[in-house]
Amino acid sequence: MDNKKISTGTHTSAWVAQTYVSFLVSISATLIGVFYMPGNAWLKGYMGMGVLFSVASTASLSKTIRDVEESKTMMSRIDEAKLERLLAEYDPFKG
Repeated sequence: MDNKKISTGTHTSAWVAQTYVSFLVSISATLIGVFYMPGNAWLKGYMGMGVLFSVASTASLSKTIRDVEESKTMMSRIDEAKLERLLAEYDPFKG
């Protein structure tokens, strides 16, 4: 069996830091904009809840997509292992 190492797509620490900083800046700017927009507290609260719900659902969606892709990869590896085992056990000269 060929032990091929599958790339995990590791990220540099600079990239990880940049993604955290950009996330924090974007959420902070949006929440500050909601806080300073004209309107009463009910409207601001509704908009703030919408922002937080959007962030939470985006995180859930990205995790779900990642999990589905990982499960496809795992099933593919299992199928490959089964096929290689069958081929290793097959003897064409065995009557």
